[in-house]
Parts: sequence; structure tokens; C-alpha cells
Amino acid sequence: MERNRLRQYVKNLVLAAMFMALGLVLPFLTGQIPQVGAMMLPMHLPVLLCGLVCGWQYGGLVGFVLPLLRHTLFGMPPLITATAMAFELAAYGMVAGFLYARSRWQCLRALYRCLIAAMIAGRLVWGAACVVLLGLGKLEFSWQAFLSGAVLSAIPGIVLQLLVIPAVMVAMDRTGLVPFRKREAKPAEEPRC
Repeated sequence: MERNRLRQYVKNLVLAAMFMALGLVLPFLTGQIPQVGAMMLPMHLPVLLCGLVCGWQYGGLVGFVLPLLRHTLFGMPPLITATAMAFELAAYGMVAGFLYARSRWQCLRALYRCLIAAMIAGRLVWGAACVVLLGLGKLEFSWQAFLSGAVLSAIPGIVLQLLVIPAVMVAMDRTGLVPFRKREAKPAEEPRC
């Protein structure tokens, strides 16, 4: 029993480090054109996957550290943006991981529910962080700025997340790396996935 816990801990630690590295590298693919990078949300993908695969604790930690580490190493995103993103990505990782781990069945339907809930929660946290951070600098963060930054300009990234993350999770299920888990159903009920 203790050996299995240690093995799972090491596996989660290695996977979290891999997701962190992926989050550092992915923005280079879209970073040459800043508008495309802002729309495709490349750091969000590994954080959501980390929360789903490793659990909410790892997803939250990777999500919080990733934008701040990327700012420290490469100077991008700018510090205020990185700080707001740290809270947003931490919320993504924690909410996705927490809800998915507690889903009755881990299947595509549950995965989409968790992703959508995490995206909503993360965007609300990002908005609150922007209000606080910009308020400290005596700047205003309007409702229009929130809608523009959290929803309108992020639509391509949202679509990308809703396509890529389930595809990756299905691939990991088929290879047996991270299988979908189904709880024991009572005799009268069938899984609804």
C-alpha cells in the first residue's frame, strides 16, 4: 500500500513537472504574434491537463507558479498580467482537478462539465484579480474590459481547449496511462457516459 502511494506521488510529481515545462515552451509557438498568443491561451492547456491528470493540488500549484516563472525566466507575460494569470490558472487547475476527481464517472461528459466549470471559475478569478491589481494602481477595470479579455478575445483558445484536452484525455485512456475511472454502479443503475 505504501509503495503504491509513493509510486503515485512520484508519477504525479514527474507529470506535473512535464506540464510545467510544456507550459513554459508552448507560448513560444504563438509568441511571435502577441495577438495570436493572447487568443490561443497556450499556458492554459497544460494547467488544465495537470489538474485533470495529477489532481487539484498539483494543478493549482502548477497553475500559480507557471506564469510567474515564465515572467521571471523570459520577461513575458508582463508582471501584472502574470500575477492575474497566476490566480486564474491556479483556479483552472484546482477546479478542473477537484470536480473531475469527484465525478461519479470519469468520462467525456464529466470531462466537459469539469472543463466548462473550470473555465468559468478561472475567468471570474481573473476578473477579480484584475480589479484588485489595477485598483492598487488607481486604474479602472470595467465590465467591457472583462468581457473583452475573458470571453471575446479568448474564444479561439476556449474552442482549442474544448477540442484538444478531451482528445488528449481519450488518448491517455486508450494507452492506459490515465484510464477513465468508473465507480461501482448499483445493480439497478448504468453509467450514463
